[in-house]
Amino acid sequence: MKNQQNKNILLTGGHAVTTALAVIEELIRRNAEGKSVRINWIGSKYLIEGSRLIGPEFSIFPELGVKTEHIISGRLQRKFSLWTIPSLLRIPFGFIHAFILVKKIKPNVVLSFGGYSALPVVIVSWLLKIPIVIHDQTATAGLANRVSGIFAKRICISRETSRKYFDRDKTVITGNPVMTQICEIESKEEIGSPAVICITCGSRGSRVINSYIGKILNRLLTKYKVIHITGGHDYQKYLRIKNELNKKLFGKYEIYSMMDPMHIDNIYKEADIIISRAGANTVSEIMISKRPSILIPIPWSYLNEQMENALIAKENGIAEIIKQDNLTEKTLLQKVFYVERNWKDMVDKVKDKKSLDVEASVKIINVIEGFL
Repeated sequence: MKNQQNKNILLTGGHAVTTALAVIEELIRRNAEGKSVRINWIGSKYLIEGSRLIGPEFSIFPELGVKTEHIISGRLQRKFSLWTIPSLLRIPFGFIHAFILVKKIKPNVVLSFGGYSALPVVIVSWLLKIPIVIHDQTATAGLANRVSGIFAKRICISRETSRKYFDRDKTVITGNPVMTQICEIESKEEIGSPAVICITCGSRGSRVINSYIGKILNRLLTKYKVIHITGGHDYQKYLRIKNELNKKLFGKYEIYSMMDPMHIDNIYKEADIIISRAGANTVSEIMISKRPSILIPIPWSYLNEQMENALIAKENGIAEIIKQDNLTEKTLLQKVFYVERNWKDMVDKVKDKKSLDVEASVKIINVIEGFL
């Protein structure tokens, strides 16, 4: 850093909690070495528009010394809903609110992870002549990041497949930041007895996947232990289902509304097989922890990004894919049995592979330091 004192770094994004956490960890490590900076976060407080479920950023980041601000902003929605018009009306207010927050923080550099709540922060920061770095987690590119890339000094991408969406002269490949405790997880030598299946679809959950898990849960529990992270909407439903299980199956079923990202490594350590959507961060964690997985990509994700993420994990050798259109009780059970049978081969195929994502946070902070 040119001047290590009194520097402000502003992070912003839409529910990029684990990615941001990995970068914050690296910033804290460098602060301990005397490279003093203040870390700030601007993001949407709620997990889903119209919901009162609060994102984990607003409980975890302050404990790490990060000054956290909630931005009220809107977005263009691809599907019309009850919240479409109120969201559109909030778009201009989002820019005003972003201006107020950025002027208050006075950052020396902005790092955006994308998402609709980050876009007004990026544009306002550009107008105020603050250097902007963006990071895209996916194998394609987020819509907000594609727009933000116009204003950015540097664009960090996780996968080579994303390069075509951005200005090549500004783009560097860094990988996708993953928290230290995930990076330190060791590959398993043998599948558990019983094997542990973890169903996790992020803090918002997947009602589609949950519905099929509900239909096969008893059959899974007769053979496996199941850890189920339901998301907030379905938690009470599956808590009732758990309480109606017989004593033997009750003890083999763990259920959580959501998992504290600071402790998600405990789930990966225990899991033998993971069933999940194919978000970029989940795919990164699966490839690093080397846990055989079944990925069910969201079919309506922008530029089909979840399928692209899932294909990277499949090509890596650690994942199988079920397209949502093909998802049934039968196909899900068949794929679970297939992964169990081929578990050892899948792990052996990847055990000596090192993911680019392990060093991603270091590379991104190196880019940021060039603007401090």
